[in-house]
Amino acid sequence: MAPRDESSLSTGRCLVLHPMLKVAPSGSGDGARSPEARLQEAVGLATAINLEVVHAEIVRVVRWRPATLIGSGAVEKCAGTVEEKAIAVAVIDGTVSPVQQRNLERALKCKVIDRTGLILEIFGARARTREGQLQVELAALSYQRSRLVRSWTHLERQRGGFGFLGGPGESQLEIDRRLIGERIAKLKRELEEVKRTRGLHREARKRVPYPVVALVGYTNAGKSTLFNRLTRSAVVAEDMLFATLDPAMRRLPLPSGRQAILSDTVGFVSELPTHLVAAFRATLEEVTEADLIVHVRDIHHPDSEAQKSDVHAVLGDLGLGETVEHGLIEALNKIDLLEPEQREVLLRQAQRNRDVVSISAVTGEGCGALMRLLDYRVEGDRQLVHLDVPVSDGAALAWLYAHGEVMTRRDDEEEAHVAVRLSEADLGRFRSRRLAH
Repeated sequence: MAPRDESSLSTGRCLVLHPMLKVAPSGSGDGARSPEARLQEAVGLATAINLEVVHAEIVRVVRWRPATLIGSGAVEKCAGTVEEKAIAVAVIDGTVSPVQQRNLERALKCKVIDRTGLILEIFGARARTREGQLQVELAALSYQRSRLVRSWTHLERQRGGFGFLGGPGESQLEIDRRLIGERIAKLKRELEEVKRTRGLHREARKRVPYPVVALVGYTNAGKSTLFNRLTRSAVVAEDMLFATLDPAMRRLPLPSGRQAILSDTVGFVSELPTHLVAAFRATLEEVTEADLIVHVRDIHHPDSEAQKSDVHAVLGDLGLGETVEHGLIEALNKIDLLEPEQREVLLRQAQRNRDVVSISAVTGEGCGALMRLLDYRVEGDRQLVHLDVPVSDGAALAWLYAHGEVMTRRDDEEEAHVAVRLSEADLGRFRSRRLAH
């Protein structure tokens, strides 16, 4: 039978299934995260777009079935649950082929979307800027191109998503591959322009020597809450997966008086769709160009270590493997939620590693220590020196402004008294230059 019509889809009642092999193949990496945690994350993804999860279940199978992914017994049981609880959407927390999706929709008599489709739906609903919408649409079209039974309903934008959950004419229309291909080519051209514009912005920032600090982390680790606390901003920060999508940048005053730029990026998630990573490369380039990367971790989460591995994997894909090994700052967030014994152990461990700080973005605990660490790391080997330069030597003064950070300047009739932060190498160059003249 065909999937239910649009009126039933509008109920938003949802079934979430996490399929898993009873015996995972060696080297699969599935053992790093518990099935219960995976199911809970899938439920969180579904509720992030206001689906009402009325049933969630782990489905254990001996082997994957080419036709339906899970066994016929499990399909029959789920069909009974769908009918009994008037479910409109079934979310499969895994990769489902177009054939499997079609067969499951016929068997369950409801809409079926996989993990990739669900994440794209969330991103489609959350993108606010023109750039974000372009990137998500590119990812969605790349995904849809292989799904012959999809319609181009995302262009209507009625519910903010991309039509994977149903829409007008969903069962009557097929995607026109040629039109999709042309649209993808157009989006790629527009994103190239975005990439060029971002490059110009980065060049402009380099002319004003403010170091860039990028916050990265698993979704819902608390990046936006920390961003708001450090910069006194009001970026959306909710206890929800992918609460924010579009990157934000704000000025960050450091304890020494220096200025930096803090960048809040999109959160990562396990099995992030490759379509999405490719489409968001223009935004993720902000991370690759940052002077310093802070990995914000939800240390209270039971799968914190597995989440850390997922984030490191994405950073590695972006060519930042060396930074992950050497130079990453870890902000262990949500220590206010830990039991006192866990908290003490964590604080002692953090004290042994100067690049690890225990914090609570909600209460502010540890944020002062994080700011001092950021100040120290972006400062590098710069030192504050006081120099007296003839007012008439405009070239020397211009050199100091170009190569250092002038903190204060006081001019009298003959000399400019400058307090400037310079690296040891640049200070040596400046003194050599003075001697040469």
